[in-house]
Amino acid sequence: MAEMNFGGVTENVVTREEFPLEKAREVLKDEVIAVIGYGVQGPGQGLNLRDNGFNVIVGQRPGKTYEKAIADGWVPGKTLFGIEEACEKATIIQVLLSDAAQIEVWPTIKKYLTAGKALYFSHGFAITYKERTNIVPPADVDVILVAPKGSGTSLRRMFLQGRGLNSSFAVFQDATGHARERAIALGIGVGSGYLFETTFKREVYSDLTGERGSLMGAIQGLLLAQYEVLRENGHSPSEAFNETVEELTQSLMPLFAENGMDWMYANCSTTAQRGALDWMGPFHDATKPVFEKLYAEVACGNEAQRSIDTNSKPDYREGLEKELEALRESEMWRAGAVVRKLRPENS
Repeated sequence: MAEMNFGGVTENVVTREEFPLEKAREVLKDEVIAVIGYGVQGPGQGLNLRDNGFNVIVGQRPGKTYEKAIADGWVPGKTLFGIEEACEKATIIQVLLSDAAQIEVWPTIKKYLTAGKALYFSHGFAITYKERTNIVPPADVDVILVAPKGSGTSLRRMFLQGRGLNSSFAVFQDATGHARERAIALGIGVGSGYLFETTFKREVYSDLTGERGSLMGAIQGLLLAQYEVLRENGHSPSEAFNETVEELTQSLMPLFAENGMDWMYANCSTTAQRGALDWMGPFHDATKPVFEKLYAEVACGNEAQRSIDTNSKPDYREGLEKELEALRESEMWRAGAVVRKLRPENS
């Protein structure tokens, strides 16, 4: 592993230079990898593994995602099977179902976890909250994790661009003595840029906090609050959206993704710099208590239980679509749809 300095703290990471694809193929040459679930992470991880030359199959129940798997080139009876048959054939079972679906399907998967197999997750949820999920693996299998830091769509897009999406990896249970090597090889195989080590618990705590925080929940709340203030003070939807969302995503995010926030500040006007430096403190002080409360809710298991309870309801999908429709039909995002059509690449 390579030592890297992150803001004054040294961490060990695995890069593709020290663990190249050829080595990953050698480690997994005798393995049959079954991707169970073809929803969010399944397509990206499965297709990247297939394109990288690994022996991979898909296990999926009949339905829309099964048809999507066929459209992506998985062949029924050869590389596409029902969940039970795929689990039986596999030596590595990648459980890429939703957290709620993992609870439902676990009794089926568990039947095929014979000694020496590996059970793979991309989220620490099922194992960390095992008292709530009842997902307790047998002692004679490896239990490992590779968690790409982004959606399966992003993982696939970056792979096709010749890039890699960073991932964390963890070993919860090493029954064979090769769990760590298996996890790293799979991380390289699915298209990770580099891999950093964590634990199942740290992965799920950081992931749930991030999703509800700056990655999704907090960013929508913050954007909406600014948009509303601008509209309430007489600014047009177009002006409010451009100043709130469009400039952020199209101009500024690429700058601080490239070289950091200080570099982005340095490439903005002195007026913008002064205002940003003056106002970041009040925003930090206002939001940190919310993040502290959020982390506490994640750590005590309340967020996990809310997710299990809500996502397990029979009418969950219908309710979710209504909530997403309300978001989509809000004025801010209707304005966004118009602005996106006006981008030069769409004209």
